[in-house]
Amino acid sequence: MSDVEPDSSRAAVAVRAADRGGAVAADSFRTELAVERKDGKTDFVTQADRDAQETVIETIREAFPTEPIVGEEADALKAVPETGPAWIVDPIDGTNNYVDGSRAFGTAVAAVVDGEPVAAAFDCPALSDVYRVGPDGAYRNDEPLSVSNCTDPETATVCPTLWWDRDQRDQYAAATRAVVQRFDDMRRYGCAQLELAMVASGALEGTMTNLRANPWDTVAGVRLIREAGGVVTDLEGERWRHDSTGLVASNGGIHDELLAAAREIEDRN
Repeated sequence: MSDVEPDSSRAAVAVRAADRGGAVAADSFRTELAVERKDGKTDFVTQADRDAQETVIETIREAFPTEPIVGEEADALKAVPETGPAWIVDPIDGTNNYVDGSRAFGTAVAAVVDGEPVAAAFDCPALSDVYRVGPDGAYRNDEPLSVSNCTDPETATVCPTLWWDRDQRDQYAAATRAVVQRFDDMRRYGCAQLELAMVASGALEGTMTNLRANPWDTVAGVRLIREAGGVVTDLEGERWRHDSTGLVASNGGIHDELLAAAREIEDRN
């Protein structure tokens, strides 16, 4: 199944909502934060996360007051509706980076119809970068996005994305081993949407995980990659969607090797 047609009205709202949410996050960046833990010792949430999400939701509802919103924080929906329009929001992707004072974080907003993304934006206020995708293509700021043209895995840079629970660190070790054995180098930024956006821009050749990703961590970036000429599949090599197991995203030129590396995490080869 191919992507559904981009939507100009939703694209404009996605950019506006991500910009406003990113501004809220930026206001508190590198200040004294009130940090809480959700499910683990390093699963952080801040008041800035909540405030940014509220701002994003308010912006969406100004234009589309009745459409459902899926989001990481508060009482937003946690699953993407199978039919009809919906929005997917991550107010601060990379919260741990944000808490630590690292610039690798941003606000992600995606619009979907029948589960397929039609528009997306990812605003990285501390990096002064705004990624967006709509009817006019995919851009970082005013520059069109394009994946890299690398086809040689031994010259490619790859990022294992998302994070494995404490009792799954052997899988993280397997992922890093697969990457360093098959590719030139490895990066990890702790912000899944940024890692996906970097594949779309050509800064990385690929990113992968065997885990099932949350939609707010992925859908916007996946749309960026596809619009920029890349490929995103699940662990079986089938077209990735928001409820897939595993995520393998690449420039296309190294996809087979990256898919083999992702399958190696759980010995699926």
